[in-house]
Amino acid sequence: MEPRPFEIRLARPGELAALGNLVADAYAALPAMPGPEEQPGYYAMVRDAAARTRNPAIRVLAAATPGGELLGSADFIEDMAHYGSGGTASARVNAAGIRLLAVAPAARGRGVGKALTRNCIDRARALGRAFLVLHTTRAMQTAWRMYEQLGFRRSPDLDFRQGELDVFGFELPLG
Repeated sequence: MEPRPFEIRLARPGELAALGNLVADAYAALPAMPGPEEQPGYYAMVRDAAARTRNPAIRVLAAATPGGELLGSADFIEDMAHYGSGGTASARVNAAGIRLLAVAPAARGRGVGKALTRNCIDRARALGRAFLVLHTTRAMQTAWRMYEQLGFRRSPDLDFRQGELDVFGFELPLG
């Protein structure tokens, strides 16, 4: 059976809880990724997509089929001052960010993560940003490879530790 087509769009209010759970569940299932027991505050933030939409600089994106099946999500941050992670990323000027990108297990391998990332690249370019910034971990090897294929480069000055977890910074020049 042919995979159903999907679109990338702003999340609808009634989808925010499901998208927050999709991201949290995807992250918790990753080997070597701390779970909700180790980082309860982080997972509470991840699950509360509705709270993030109250920040005027954050756009929660949904990858969804025409019938409304949710396949993935990412947060696009228009201004790094609102990025909200550890490290120095929030001080990056003339940059936008991507956070909390995840794809539902049943939708993996269909280009959903790449489509979400490209949508963020397009949004950053439309805002005239010079860079697009993101973070990932060694547990997220599929995403790491995808980011490199799309032209993101490691930016060690953006690295930080979240508890015992090493978090690695990447940026994409948009000029």
